[in-house]
Amino acid sequence: MRDLRLLPKAHLHTHLESTVRPATIRELGGEPPVQDRPFTDFREFADQRAMVRALLRDHEHFRRIAEEFCQDEAAQGVRYAEVTFTAAAHGERLGDPDMPLEAVLEGLAAGEQRYGIQTRIILDHSRRRPVERLRRSLTLATRHPRVVAVGLAGDEAYPAAPFAEVFLAAREAGLHLVHHAGETAGPASVWEALTVGHAERIGHGIRVLEDPDLVAELRGRRVPLEVCPSSNVLLGLVPSLAEHPLPRLVEAGLTVTVNTDGETSPAAEYQRVREVFGCSDAELANLARASVEGSFAPAEVKARIGAEIGRWLSG
Repeated sequence: MRDLRLLPKAHLHTHLESTVRPATIRELGGEPPVQDRPFTDFREFADQRAMVRALLRDHEHFRRIAEEFCQDEAAQGVRYAEVTFTAAAHGERLGDPDMPLEAVLEGLAAGEQRYGIQTRIILDHSRRRPVERLRRSLTLATRHPRVVAVGLAGDEAYPAAPFAEVFLAAREAGLHLVHHAGETAGPASVWEALTVGHAERIGHGIRVLEDPDLVAELRGRRVPLEVCPSSNVLLGLVPSLAEHPLPRLVEAGLTVTVNTDGETSPAAEYQRVREVFGCSDAELANLARASVEGSFAPAEVKARIGAEIGRWLSG
């Protein structure tokens, strides 16, 4: 079997604050989360991530975690990553709306040059936070070409409708839209992400199989799903990896990409897909191709990584 750390891939769904190295968390004064320990509920998950975010206090902290992210991703075979970052929330917390994003961009630029990876940023927004904060995220996004998208995250009990005007403004500004949906809620959340939210990809989407019409819509439009199997299990949304719907999503003809949500490493996630679902190297290569094609990378970048995947499979 081929080494999955060498499989060229894109990583579309990971949160920068969830990828901070345990050693870095300790140096910043925190206690790293216990790896692979299931959460009791979504609130515990959110609280743990809030603890890590609170450790990030100055320009060097943000710059450091971004550069370390590049090093870690490149070591996992990731050639292109779209990393999600909650810039506006950090800006409010620290009283400096621009510094967190500017520092992260600086760190990513340094990491790209040093480790040979390409990155872009998605700015996310908690559904339960005010519309005005999403407007601030949009303002930040329009100032920096390396921000490619904005989108909603968090508790799907909070609807997307209040943010509709900002979504339209984002589209007019040339930004992509990517929303978490179909993770903690059912198909109605995904329909809303598609209609009100104009989503071009769906973060998670593991419950779409409950609605055949939704499956047909997603399949017809080739809307990629950013599937994060280990994360879904750790949050108790799926009982076990063996019961995860990823194979059924693929069988339904949907565009499925494999991602970590920041809970594992990319190669480890592909390894689990190989072991649990019995995927062949050709099937894993197809999942990697889907991640590349579903990204917002330029056409020439997609073509280059696609060729690298072909060489990995034929080697």
